[in-house]
Amino acid sequence: MSSREKTSPRRMGEFPAAPDALPVPVIDSHTHLDITVHEAGVPGDATDDPVQRLVDAAAAAGVDRLVQVGVDVASSRWSAELAATHPSVLAAVALHPNDAPRLGDRLDEALREIEALAAHDRVRAIGETGLDTFRTGEDGRAAQEESFRAHIGFAKRYGKALMIHDRDAHADVLRVLDAEGAPDTVVLHCFSGDAEFAAECVRRGYLLSFAGTVTFKSAEHLRAAARITPPEHLLVETDAPYLTPAPFRGRPNASYLIPLTMRALAETTGRDLAELCAAVSANGERAFGGW
Repeated sequence: MSSREKTSPRRMGEFPAAPDALPVPVIDSHTHLDITVHEAGVPGDATDDPVQRLVDAAAAAGVDRLVQVGVDVASSRWSAELAATHPSVLAAVALHPNDAPRLGDRLDEALREIEALAAHDRVRAIGETGLDTFRTGEDGRAAQEESFRAHIGFAKRYGKALMIHDRDAHADVLRVLDAEGAPDTVVLHCFSGDAEFAAECVRRGYLLSFAGTVTFKSAEHLRAAARITPPEHLLVETDAPYLTPAPFRGRPNASYLIPLTMRALAETTGRDLAELCAAVSANGERAFGGW
């Protein structure tokens, strides 16, 4: 479970019915299988292996590869162990930006543990790391930035993608990346900026990963950002169990619902669905390496 949330086990409502499968398989570039099982369970009948149930449901919908993302030492370790035994799952490891300030004098030790995990072959990204000025106040931002800079170093040292959590911190994220020097592959997880910020990220060679938020009625700025993003810079994700795409906002999310987001992206960008799926799949393979 993510220490980001510290919630008690709860049901989030029923999972939506599975949408039609995609014509070309794609990658869920950011999911939390552990949090999904803990907070929402699994779609369909109960199973002795809930993680495998989520993986199988995704594959049936045309989402045949997943990136399982850690947010603290425990979930990062779990993610690396899962990826070592599931051929369709790769791992990302990190301290979530909102966790770093809470660690106090244990931050250095936690960073050392993340760096050790970063060396694993099936760990292909360092994230989610970054900056969040929505949940972390002024008193925690120095530790948050220290953690972010350390994670950038891990990504460069081990040749892994950098997966960024950016909430209300666009300019500061770019400032830190410029100061440290960005790694070869940078992914803006759950891209939340407007078209101007998207253009700046594309100019720098970054990948923009769109979540179910792009389907929300209030998110015209995200659709504008998607429209100016070249296909070779696009990824898609769930951030499951959160950010469920319309028309099921508020119900639990899982990787098998990616087709809803992909179809929305195809519609808003005016691109052929199969061609867009192929581009997203190729981008994921380039970012994270072969599964």
